[in-house]
Amino acid sequence: MDNTNSVSTLIDCTTSKIQQLQKAFAELESHRAVTLNLKWKELEEHFHGLEKSLKRRFHELESQEKEFESRTVEAQKLLEKRQAAVVAKEQASLETLQEKRDAAIYVITTAREKQRKVSTEESSVVTDDGQGGPPSVEEKPPDVMVSESNFEEMKSSENGSIEVMSYPQLVKLCEQMDSEGLHKFISDNRKNLASIREEIPLALRAAANPALFVLESLEDFYRLEGPNMDGKKDSNLLGVRRTCIMLMECLSILLTNPDLVSASDVITEEVKDLAEAIAEEWKPKLDALDMDASNGNSLEAHAFLQLLATFGIASGFDEEELFRLIPMVSRRRQTADLCRSLGLTERMPGVIEVLVSSGRQIDAVNLAFAFELTEQFSPVPLLKSYLKEARKASPVKPGNASPTAQNEVNDRELAALKAVLKSIEEHKLEDQYPVDPLQKRVLQLEKAKADKKRVAEAAKPQPKRPRANGVGYGPRVTNVVADKTFYPRVAENRYPQYMYDRQFVYPGPADNHCPSLLGSATYNMSPAHGNYFATGYQYQPAYLH
Repeated sequence: MDNTNSVSTLIDCTTSKIQQLQKAFAELESHRAVTLNLKWKELEEHFHGLEKSLKRRFHELESQEKEFESRTVEAQKLLEKRQAAVVAKEQASLETLQEKRDAAIYVITTAREKQRKVSTEESSVVTDDGQGGPPSVEEKPPDVMVSESNFEEMKSSENGSIEVMSYPQLVKLCEQMDSEGLHKFISDNRKNLASIREEIPLALRAAANPALFVLESLEDFYRLEGPNMDGKKDSNLLGVRRTCIMLMECLSILLTNPDLVSASDVITEEVKDLAEAIAEEWKPKLDALDMDASNGNSLEAHAFLQLLATFGIASGFDEEELFRLIPMVSRRRQTADLCRSLGLTERMPGVIEVLVSSGRQIDAVNLAFAFELTEQFSPVPLLKSYLKEARKASPVKPGNASPTAQNEVNDRELAALKAVLKSIEEHKLEDQYPVDPLQKRVLQLEKAKADKKRVAEAAKPQPKRPRANGVGYGPRVTNVVADKTFYPRVAENRYPQYMYDRQFVYPGPADNHCPSLLGSATYNMSPAHGNYFATGYQYQPAYLH
């Protein structure tokens, strides 16, 4: 607007300027020596023409400016109206959604109440005196894991009744002391293992002798392993062994709750003698185990240590032998609790040193946090040394480098980087160990791996197809590997393994040294990270049951 006013003022001054010019021109004519062809009238007409043209253009611009301002105001009003309409629609949608949500919650609540009433009437109930009673265990979704808090809520009612609402078959199997049937039931329902595991401790109360029942369930731990069978590759045997370990853990859960049973009444001297006999039978078979080969995930060593911890018979065995077994189960999520219950807390610095010297720094870091030994074993240097060793493992000479060997080296480094990143995240070490360089390296290796895969697929020879007119075929290619075999491929793992969905970090030390196995999850048999120098296993940082 200021510019417009200044332009208008200048245009108004044009007349005075012309008059001044006229005076100057007259003065010039009075001093001229020769006659000028140019007359003042011509100059005056020229300047007046320019003045009129400027004024006309100026008025046109003013009118255009006013029109633009009016349009802008109209557009702003229209935009405000549309915004108000959008807000009103959003509010109406939110109100409608809330109404539907409230209605759905009401329907679900009503249905669950009806289902609970029907289950209360029809589910099998086992009591101490054979009479039924009100439910004492609330139904839980299958994906909810057992924890200390929710297990304490699973108490018997006033008349001592036990009710397992989701799986009443468990109570029946335990009441009949049918260990073979219990194994089969767990195997058939392994997809719902999380919810089954929640109810097994209470179901064990229905057994006449829960401890003896669990010991009987251990009969097939080694019996299914034939002379020519590789036990570590037979998924059926692995499932049986995981179930045996889980049953011993569930018995420990039951024993650590005095409101449910008395440990001294369940673990009698007779039961301890039988457990010691089983342990003595298993012990010679552990001598052949190799710490490097087990990669901290030995089911045999875990079952042996769990047997000693559950039945309280560790005092009858050499502490050095138990110390030797701990590195074989360092990846198992129960390791910290097992060590506490077996009285090996003071030996943990030695265990961590063994793990570090064998190139398993990830396990060492987890145990250092579990037993509050991070000042003695600083986690960041351990993680850096683990990553450094993984990068140095099996170096490829430039002259003899092959694509396969280089891919293996890159895969090992990629697995190590992911393991270190997961450990940093679990133990909240981001301030001490920045993750940005590691994440960039992971992206770089993954991109290189994907590029090599695309190049390999593009370079793969394709067999010639018959001609379009069907007259004949092209020359036969004999050196092309067929993509499909004549026989249908059989799945390598006929028995799906128990999946462990939740990532685990060793629990810290607690005042109660009983095994805190209540937060356990389903079983999984993932390859261990191991020692990259010897085994070549890739490490997955989720801790296994």
